[in-house]
Amino acid sequence: MLINKLNQLYKPERILYYLEVSPEEIKAFYNDVVPESINRYANAFGTYDYPGIFYVEALKKEVIGIEFRPDDPRIKYPAELKSIPLDASFFYSVEIDGDVEINYPFIKELFTEIAKEDNAHRPYSDLRIKDDVKVISVFHSYKKNRLLYEWKLYDDRAGHIMCDDYTKFEKEELYKSAFTDLITGNYNWNHLEAYLEVPADKGIADYAFAHFDIKEFRVINEAYGHIAANKVLSNIVKVMNESDLVIASGRCHNDNFAMLIKDMPEDELVQKLLDFFNSLSRLEEDPNYKIYYKCGVVPMKRAMLSGNRVADFAKMAQALATNQKQTEVVIYTDKMHEDLSWGNYIKAYVETAIEQDEFVVYLQPKFDINSEHIKGAEALIRWNYKNKEFLPPYRFIPYFEKDASIAKIDDIVLKKVCASLKRWKEEGKPLYPISVNLSRSRLYNENLIDNLVSIVDYYGVDHKLIDFELTESATYDNMEHMISVLEELRSRGFKISMDDFGTGYSSLSLLTRMPIDTLKIDKSFVDNVASRNERAEDTIVLRHIITLAKELNFVCLAEGAETKEQVDRLRTLGCEVIQGYYYSKPIPIPEYEEKYLR
Repeated sequence: MLINKLNQLYKPERILYYLEVSPEEIKAFYNDVVPESINRYANAFGTYDYPGIFYVEALKKEVIGIEFRPDDPRIKYPAELKSIPLDASFFYSVEIDGDVEINYPFIKELFTEIAKEDNAHRPYSDLRIKDDVKVISVFHSYKKNRLLYEWKLYDDRAGHIMCDDYTKFEKEELYKSAFTDLITGNYNWNHLEAYLEVPADKGIADYAFAHFDIKEFRVINEAYGHIAANKVLSNIVKVMNESDLVIASGRCHNDNFAMLIKDMPEDELVQKLLDFFNSLSRLEEDPNYKIYYKCGVVPMKRAMLSGNRVADFAKMAQALATNQKQTEVVIYTDKMHEDLSWGNYIKAYVETAIEQDEFVVYLQPKFDINSEHIKGAEALIRWNYKNKEFLPPYRFIPYFEKDASIAKIDDIVLKKVCASLKRWKEEGKPLYPISVNLSRSRLYNENLIDNLVSIVDYYGVDHKLIDFELTESATYDNMEHMISVLEELRSRGFKISMDDFGTGYSSLSLLTRMPIDTLKIDKSFVDNVASRNERAEDTIVLRHIITLAKELNFVCLAEGAETKEQVDRLRTLGCEVIQGYYYSKPIPIPEYEEKYLR
């Protein structure tokens, strides 16, 4: 029998509306059959809980009922049911398997055993089991039974806090509140930070720093209960305090911990930490459940230079641990530090860069592979950083994708493309479609479509001349929403391209559903074609992608063709459009205009 100790809770004065029932109806309740006269009030305004079975001392019997808040003129109370007022009380709540037979002796014994563990201590109050229980209730759902058993409050510190009555606290209590963790009793981050500011006060000459948390800690909380989860946290504290690796430690928040640890060679340090976490991998309530951790470590040199900011760097390394089914220890490096510093700087500088018009649009032409005539172009962003040097996209795009800055960059590109198309139209020059990137982070902006349309319409550009490119290798949390956005854009007359096809994990399922006009085959499929590294398998895959695209009525475009041999082979395989250095590298707009819009 799995016992999930949920929480301790308070129910104020309330009215129980109930139905006297037979043993058969009680049994049916545990099979999800609730009498209609009760069930119709489930989730009604003013109910405190769901329909349940109640053991009420004053009734001397089990009943099925539902609790309501009293004396509220907005509530439609169940006049056809009997009722009884219930006093305010505290309850201990547990969840057990639904196939366990429930009766009063079983419940009494269960909570007597729970009380022996003395688990009802909370940060600001303590409970203990009542000898004269007035109310017990059982709620059934999803093959689980939730039991509420009446307890009593015997130590209430919450009122002093809410009333700001600090005279009720001793200095030692106040110190503990400020510098220790209420759940584990260990020191907290406030205490550990003192070590980082003045380590010499404790004779600490050097240290490495680790920050870690528990992978899928939410699962432990929800499946086994917060008491089991708190026990895991307390076990971590116990092992930290006993470890000869740890100089000082603290619980930061939730399941996050930090440690000053002894410096040693990297491979030795990683192994010691893995051994440390392995000793904490067992869940007492379920030996079959394995606990995994992710840990970021800042080596001694960088830790000593970072002071009390060291946690930021450790958490950056920690965030790179993404495998949910193993414990990972990631060492912070100078490159991570440089990336963090650079990323923070350019995010702060981006508004100035926009104001000074440092972002420049380049166009890379697309060519019909058979006629070798231009078919359009892709707009690519370049950053003329402080008008001194051009930064490659990898030096800024990934950083802007992590926040809202990428939307501003996308809009700059679209505006400059539209301004050029407007001018070319006024000058009577030929107009070819231009594709612009649509960053995935923008798909959840409810104003996205209106914003894009307003930009294009401001310049009076025909919608069919704008092709929005979406990266297939990107991950989308809500596929249905993404598809609806693309369908709406397409209904407005815009073209849609899937970029980097073949680099994601759901390519074929995407192809059957996404409203796209052009399929862009990723450069990685083209690189080995007509080269010394070519394999028959490469050509087979490429040929089938092209065939599939054509049968689905997509235009098939290959990226990255650099040689005549590659172009000839792609033509033979049936590809229709080429974008690559063989024809042209990305070039500034004036050069594109001079070469291709005569």
